[in-house]
Amino acid sequence: MIAQTPPMGWNSWDCYGAAVTEDIVRANADFMAKHLKQYGWEYVVVDIQWYEPTAENHYYHNFTELCMDEYSRLVPAVNRFPSAAEGAGFAPLADYVHSLGLKFGIHIMRGIPRQAVHQNTPIKGSTMTAREISAQSSICEWNTDMYGVNCSVEGGQAYYDSLFALYASWGVDFVKVDDICRGYPVAEVEAIAKAIKHCGRDMVLSLSPGPARLDVAEHMKQHANMWRITDDFWDRWDLLYNMFERAEKWCIHSGVTGTHGHWPDADMLPIGPINQVYGKENRTKFTKEEQRTMLTLWCIMRSPLMIGGDMTGFDDFTMRLLNNPELIDVLQHTHSAHPLYRRKTEDTETCAWMSTYENGALCIALFNLGETDTEVTAVLPFGKNYLCRDIWDKTEFTVTDGSVCRTLPKHGATLYRLTPII
Repeated sequence: MIAQTPPMGWNSWDCYGAAVTEDIVRANADFMAKHLKQYGWEYVVVDIQWYEPTAENHYYHNFTELCMDEYSRLVPAVNRFPSAAEGAGFAPLADYVHSLGLKFGIHIMRGIPRQAVHQNTPIKGSTMTAREISAQSSICEWNTDMYGVNCSVEGGQAYYDSLFALYASWGVDFVKVDDICRGYPVAEVEAIAKAIKHCGRDMVLSLSPGPARLDVAEHMKQHANMWRITDDFWDRWDLLYNMFERAEKWCIHSGVTGTHGHWPDADMLPIGPINQVYGKENRTKFTKEEQRTMLTLWCIMRSPLMIGGDMTGFDDFTMRLLNNPELIDVLQHTHSAHPLYRRKTEDTETCAWMSTYENGALCIALFNLGETDTEVTAVLPFGKNYLCRDIWDKTEFTVTDGSVCRTLPKHGATLYRLTPII
């Protein structure tokens, strides 16, 4: 049973880029276990270049030496992850995260290290070498660590099999594969999915970066649990505004097929302290209203929720965004999300979404996408009376006139649960 609901967790990228260290990961895991686990937050994910000893921030040292084992597989840099010494890899850190009742994840780049190809190192479980299985014309546009893998040769699948067998031995529960979603090399996606299936451990497969291609949506739903519908998402209103169009296109692809959940991913939540590697506290530039809008949209469209800020620096407002069980209930127990309308005039822009709870109650989200305080209305179906619960403000009222209405500040949102009155 993998990702039966959208995964919820923390990822180190927004706050530490490529430079996160073991003590930071442990501190954030401790915070999640103490303050957020009870609300459904569970994944602790180490993002890019954990194998790079000299990583400093969100930028990469091109063609630098990486930490690698004898079988062409990257391993944690011991100076940043001390518990990985003597070949332990991420097993001790994963064990610690598991001891808190949480799950452990890592980021990887698609492909095989260029370093392995240049040294022509062996592939475990194959007579072929790194150079023989590499696709050297298949490279990432923004990172120099890897070549693609030629999955048409026997050693290509063997490489991915050995990679995920190693991750399984470490106790990895979540793998974010980068440089794979936008271009979507089908053979490598299938090889990775096959390697996970046969590694002996359940792992969530997340594909990045976006924007994902709608023409391969069904293939992604068969092989991955989440995929990015956008490039890196940061704390800018224009990016949040544009997410409404992406959400409308992708919301129909959220759901579960058999034991396999598949969730279009609107990317991390840049909330609280972010960009912490630059020597001062940089908090999100989103206003409180914009943060509420972001969480409302992500939850009603059923995007995975990955916290981007350093949790140890969260204030009370940020915590209230994340520890609202009624909001998490929308994420985990509604379906059939879709926009009711989006209207733009010379002075205003408003939007409303609806989804349905498993017990038949309705969920209505109202959004003010404009620049002034505006009244937002949604007409309700079926002509029934409803008991309306405000999920953010924790108030209740009765709806008898067939609509819900709220004056919202610019870039603001509200979210209602409506239960029919019998």
